[in-house]
Amino acid sequence: MYQRILVATDGSKLSKKATAHAIELAALCGAELIALHVVPRYPQSYFEGSIPLPPEDVKRIEAEWAEQGRAIVESVKAAAEPRGVKVKPVTIKSDIVSDALIAAAKKHKADLIVMASHGRRGIERLLLGSETQQVLTHSHIPVLVLR
Repeated sequence: MYQRILVATDGSKLSKKATAHAIELAALCGAELIALHVVPRYPQSYFEGSIPLPPEDVKRIEAEWAEQGRAIVESVKAAAEPRGVKVKPVTIKSDIVSDALIAAAKKHKADLIVMASHGRRGIERLLLGSETQQVLTHSHIPVLVLR
């Protein structure tokens, strides 16, 4: 049914649940799993929530975030190995998670995207947005959303 499943993870409890489901689905289908973590860049302006820092501190912070992202996708690989699922760990640096996720799914020829939804509603959803909603709206690849 599925050959390559992309699972988006940020290491949160909810995304770990989506990851567990993706691993089981990949095992059932004999599919390869692409574990994706999107690493944000450090905010550059006051309006983005930035605290002015010297460029070397910004580079250090971004490097720490990238390393945390690599650790997250490597943990998916470690969790999938006992189930016999081949995992390709991927980290991408981007501010727009939904666009990065869709682009990665196309690049890696995924035929399913698995991700979690935090289930925000009302004003919180309007203010914070919904990456899941953006992926559902713009992806041409099927999306499995878990809560």
